[in-house]
This record gives sequence, structure tokens and C-alpha cells, in this order.
Amino acid sequence: MMTVAQVRLPEGMVKQVDELVESKMYSNRSDVIRDAVRRFVLEKELKNMIGSTPNTGDSVKEVREIRKKLSKEFKESDNPEKLLEEINNL
Repeated sequence: MMTVAQVRLPEGMVKQVDELVESKMYSNRSDVIRDAVRRFVLEKELKNMIGSTPNTGDSVKEVREIRKKLSKEFKESDNPEKLLEEINNL
């Protein structure tokens, strides 16, 4: 279920959003804003994960847990290719 959230944006930013829609990168303004928020939240989560993994002495297990978490994000993502690109740019 989706909740409606009203957002006020500067005119210039709305023009940039509209350009993304016109270029057919996104279907509508809502898709652009949802993707931007999703990326922001994911980036924050990934940055929190870096350096916060406990050193248990079993780095293989730790990496597997991180991969499991990222795999879940991919499965839930509307655009896994963009998500992968974002992760690679971190």
C-alpha cells in the first residue's frame, strides 16, 4: 500500500524532474521522486554498514551477511540495474 506525501520543490528542480520524464527515463514525476528517495535511503543504509560490521574474525560470514542484505534490496528494487550502478559508485 502506498501513502500520499505532498512535496514542495523549487521550480528549477521540477523542470529537471520533468526533463527526466520527457526523456522517457521515468513514467511520471512520482516515479522520479520515489527513485530519488529510495536511492537516498539505500545510500544512507550502505554508508551505515561500512565500518559497522562487527569483527568476529569470520570475514567470509560477514561478507555473506552483507551480500544477503543487498540481495534482498535487489529483489525489492524496481530498477536493479540502477541500484547496482549506485552501489558501485559508493
